[in-house]
Amino acid sequence: MSVVAEKQEAAADQRGRRAGGREARRAMRAAPLADDVRPVRPGLEGGRYAPLAHNDLERIHEAVLTLLETVGFANAIPSCIEALTRVGAVHGADGRIRFPRNLVLDTIRKAARHFTLHGQDPKHDMLIQGKRVHYGTAGAAVHLVDVEKREYRESLLQDIYDAARLVDGLDNIHFFQRPMVPRDIPDPLDMDFNTLYACVMGTSKHVGTSFTVRENVAPALEMLYAIAGGEENFRARPFVSNSNCFVVPPMKFAEDACGVLEACVEGGIPILLLSAGQAGATAPAAIAGAVVQAVAEVLAGLVYVNAIKPGHPAIFGTWPFVSDLRTGAMSGGSAEQALLTAACAQMAQFYDLPGGSAAGMADSKLPDIQSGFEKGITDVMAGLSGLNLVYESAGMHASLLGFCLESLIIDNDMLGYCQRCVRGIEVTDAALSVETIADVCLNGPGHYLGHEQTLKLMQTEYFYPAVGDRFSPKEWNEKGKPDILQRAIAEKKRVLAERFPRHVPRAVDDRLRARFANLIQLPRSSMGW
Repeated sequence: MSVVAEKQEAAADQRGRRAGGREARRAMRAAPLADDVRPVRPGLEGGRYAPLAHNDLERIHEAVLTLLETVGFANAIPSCIEALTRVGAVHGADGRIRFPRNLVLDTIRKAARHFTLHGQDPKHDMLIQGKRVHYGTAGAAVHLVDVEKREYRESLLQDIYDAARLVDGLDNIHFFQRPMVPRDIPDPLDMDFNTLYACVMGTSKHVGTSFTVRENVAPALEMLYAIAGGEENFRARPFVSNSNCFVVPPMKFAEDACGVLEACVEGGIPILLLSAGQAGATAPAAIAGAVVQAVAEVLAGLVYVNAIKPGHPAIFGTWPFVSDLRTGAMSGGSAEQALLTAACAQMAQFYDLPGGSAAGMADSKLPDIQSGFEKGITDVMAGLSGLNLVYESAGMHASLLGFCLESLIIDNDMLGYCQRCVRGIEVTDAALSVETIADVCLNGPGHYLGHEQTLKLMQTEYFYPAVGDRFSPKEWNEKGKPDILQRAIAEKKRVLAERFPRHVPRAVDDRLRARFANLIQLPRSSMGW
C-alpha cells in the first residue's frame, strides 16, 4: 500500500471514529437524565466568591447592632409596637422603636433556618440553607417589552399568566415571583387577588406575591387553602410566600405593609423581609454603608416576625439598589449592584439565615448585548457568592420598569451558564483523567471524541444552551443567519400556543370561580379551556 493510500485509509478510519462518536453522542443526548446528575440543577452550592473579608463582616455586624440600638425605627403601627415591646424592644419618647442588641442576637439564634419553600408540585421544592443557590423572577414592572415592535406597553394580567406558564417549563428558573403589575386592573383588591391567581394557575413552582393592604390577604388565603385541599395542607406545605416591603428606607416602618406582614404570618405564609433602599438616595452612597442599613432594616423585620410567631419562616431579604449618581436613576445592571448583592449574600451566611437578594435587573431596554453582560455579570456573582434566592434574575429590563417574555427564554440559557459556574470543577481521581489520557495517547486515535469518558460525561459535566447559537458560520448561513432573539420569539410563540398547566384541577377552579365570581378576571379562554 502506498504512503498516500495509508494516509487516506487512516483519515477514513479517523472520520469513521468521529462519526461513530457523533452518533453515540446523539444517542446520549436523547436519553433523559436523573435530576441529581444533570450538569445544572436547583440548589447547587455556591460561596466561592466573597467580596467581604471576615473582619469586614464583623465590622458591618457591629455597625448594624449600633444602629438598631441607637437609631431604631419610626412609624410603627400600634400592633407592631405592642409585639416588639412585648419581646424587649424600647418605644422611645420620640416615637422610634429601638432594639437592644441582646434582643437582636437572641432573635437571630432562634429564627427559622434550613427550611423549604414548597412548590405545588413537590419536584419544585427548594431547600433554603447554607449556600444553596436558586434563581427566580420578581419585580413590579409596569411595562411589557414588545421586542418585535421595539416598544414598551402597559403590562396586563394576561402577561403575568403568560410569564408564569413560560417559567413553568424553564428548568433554570426555579421559582416565580410576580414580575409585573396588571395595569388593566386598577382596584387594589382585584389587582392583588388576580395577580396571585394568575401566578398559581400558571406554574406549579413556588410563587411569590405581594398585597397592598392587610384586608386583601384574607380572600387570597381562602383561595390558597382551597387549592391546597384545606388550610392544614397549605400550612404544612405553603407554596406561596409574601414579598413584604415592611420598611421605608431609611429606617421607617411601612404602615400598610406591616399590616400585611402580620396577616400573612397569622395565615401561614412565609415572609420575604424586603429592604430596598437605593444607594445614594434612600441609603448611603458608600457600598458598605448601604449594606449596613439594609442588614439593620431586615434584622428589625426578623425581630418583628418572631415577636408575632417565633420560628416563622422568614427570608433575609437585604435588597439594596444602586443609583447612577450622575442622574439619581436606578442602575440595576451595574457592577456596584453585583457587589452589593454578593455582600448581602455573605451577611446572610454570617448569620446562617436564608438569604434572598436581587440580580439580573438590566438597565438595557431590550434583550441586547448590554442586557447580556449586565445580567450575566450580576447573576453569576450572586450565584458564586452562594445567595440562596436570586430574585429578578430573568426577564427584567430598564431597571425594573420593563419585563420581557422573550428574555425569560434567553435568560434561562444564561442562568444555566451561571449555575454551571456555581457548580465549579469536581477534582476526583477519575476526573484527573490520567488513565484516559494514557489510553488515548498510547492505544487510541489521538483524540477523545468517541472515548468512553467523553460519552459518559457529555451530559453530566457540560451544559448546552437551548436557544444560544453554537452553529458554525457555514451552518448559521445555511439556516438563514438566525439570531438569538429570533429564536426566542419563535420559542415563546410555540410555548404560549401549547403550554397550559393543569396542576390545579378543573373542579377546583370551578369552585374558585363560583366563590370569587366577582373577583377573578382571567378568562378561561386565555387559559386553554
